[in-house]
Amino acid sequence: MNEQLSMEVEAFERMKMSHMSTSDRVVASRKAKELVLTINEIYKKTQDSKLMDAMKRITIKKRKIEKRLKGRPEV
Repeated sequence: MNEQLSMEVEAFERMKMSHMSTSDRVVASRKAKELVLTINEIYKKTQDSKLMDAMKRITIKKRKIEKRLKGRPEV
């Protein structure tokens, strides 16, 4: 994984999720998608397990953000 990408992944993982506005959540979700797709392209060529672990961590955080964006279903 190149230097710039690894720095972006670290910054995304350190980003706090509390007190985010809706627009911040949308931006974070899009950034997570972009990171996962970029890492996936590299992973296809190298099959590095560290890349897969990074994708999993980002995906977990992305799901939490999206769950909050969609809100609770009302009955």
